[in-house]
Amino acid sequence: TPIAIAVAERLQAHGKTVHFLTRGYGGNEHGPLLVDVNQHTFEQVGDEPLLLARTAPTWVARDRVKGAEAAVVGGAEILVMDDGFQNPTLIKDLSLVVVDGGFGFGNRRLLPAGPLREPLERGLARASGVVVLGRDRVNVGEVLPPTLPRLTAWLRPGLEAESLVGRNVVAFAGIGRPDKFLSTLKDLGARIMAWHPFADHYPYAASDIQPILDEAYALHAVPVTTAKDAVRLPKDQRQQVTILTVKAVWDNEEPLTRLLEPFLSS
Repeated sequence: TPIAIAVAERLQAHGKTVHFLTRGYGGNEHGPLLVDVNQHTFEQVGDEPLLLARTAPTWVARDRVKGAEAAVVGGAEILVMDDGFQNPTLIKDLSLVVVDGGFGFGNRRLLPAGPLREPLERGLARASGVVVLGRDRVNVGEVLPPTLPRLTAWLRPGLEAESLVGRNVVAFAGIGRPDKFLSTLKDLGARIMAWHPFADHYPYAASDIQPILDEAYALHAVPVTTAKDAVRLPKDQRQQVTILTVKAVWDNEEPLTRLLEPFLSS
């Protein structure tokens, strides 16, 4: 999602009208539906669309073709999908595969034996480029075709990170790799007093969060979580938690500029 937002912001900076199109994983709305962050909840549209909608108009649609048609009617010049690489119903002009530099492609086996949804070679053959997110600790480059453009990006913590330096924190997160959030807090210099990982997209109830808030109070610590988790918190409890945001930044913007050039000049 941070990479999708970064790409959209680059296109917007060149005057392009960008809309996001997403399935809305975890939500019960089938769409096409234009997300309203002041009205919709994660139970309706999922957590990631609520983050995307802060940057550009965001459409949730199980049927991507109908969603794309609705977005075009709504004024979209360019559609950015953060979850549609393996959806065959729309022809893509540009496809980026985003790889966690600390995990790579895992054991390179297909589900359920591994993390892949399709053979690696077949997927990479459709890619316009690969984005390695974070330090490449598992030699992702070894399995990439030599002609496939490779980009590197990092997740930079937001300004609120300064308030956590040297502070006692009680952290919790329900994201794809919650340990990455824990590592970020440690790298900032926060003192981890307690840590509570949850499953990705976990639908928090008040009974899940209140013990964490009580624990933080008892330990004279700050309860902290991610922006993706925050949209799934009960509103009154969300106000009691520090939210650490992140932004994707490019190690070298030139490869991205080359890939986006056809869209920037059209």
